[in-house]
Amino acid sequence: MRIEFCKMHGLGNDFLVFDAPSPFVDRAVDAALLRRLADRHEGVGFDQALMLEPPRDGRSSVYYRIFNADGGEVEQCGNGARCIAALVHARHPHLGSELRLQSAGGPVRARILEGGLVSVDMGVPNFEPRALPMDAANRMSLYPLEVDGRDIRVGAVSMGNPHAVLQVEDIETAPVEQLGPRLERHTAFPRRVNVGFMQVHDRGRISLRVFERGVGETLACGTGACAAAAVGRTLGLLDAEVDVDLRGGRAHVHWPGSTEALWLTGPAAVVFTGSIEI
Repeated sequence: MRIEFCKMHGLGNDFLVFDAPSPFVDRAVDAALLRRLADRHEGVGFDQALMLEPPRDGRSSVYYRIFNADGGEVEQCGNGARCIAALVHARHPHLGSELRLQSAGGPVRARILEGGLVSVDMGVPNFEPRALPMDAANRMSLYPLEVDGRDIRVGAVSMGNPHAVLQVEDIETAPVEQLGPRLERHTAFPRRVNVGFMQVHDRGRISLRVFERGVGETLACGTGACAAAAVGRTLGLLDAEVDVDLRGGRAHVHWPGSTEALWLTGPAAVVFTGSIEI
């Protein structure tokens, strides 16, 4: 079977976007096939694959599923949501610049802005340990964890998917390759976790590197940017408007705090389109 696909990226966080085969009766997706397609030498290459299905209610434009490069399905992806919104708008401009998307992580509102920018409502950050889930008796601003005999402290929040955020002095020398995989699979996180390494420059700007669950370090992570800004704000380090400098470029997070929704803004671009036999 041959599928048509679109290769997209948001700040270097890249995606294989395709419509679910129709009729799509069997909702199981072959993880081994996805791993082959994710290979950057023998496949298409991507951080995540985004499969588009018909909407499941009358208010949404599309339902999307997210698969990491290791073939595992996950709940949410901020940059992926922005790319999907841009693609839906390009396909169906009559729907206007305000869109509603659906995913396993819940509904997402999206706004198409000028200059190739897309904003998405990522919902209210959830700091309850059970939301990640995380093995912790009580909610804390920072959780003490032991990794290879080393004591570290991380913030933890769900942005529809689980995140641990570690503050570092220098993003360039942060132990991403060493601590990233250890924290991703730490016993405190039974479903694994995305790991953010955050350097705070001032109250309106941070730098961030993210070791993504099932992917490894990526050039950008939308929900990771949201998680870092949310954790930094709860610690009293950041204001409501935060620029997040990632390896692939700059995203912007707006979060008034408390029970308010968090919005993520950044570019979304099409790299190329093609087809592949699967």
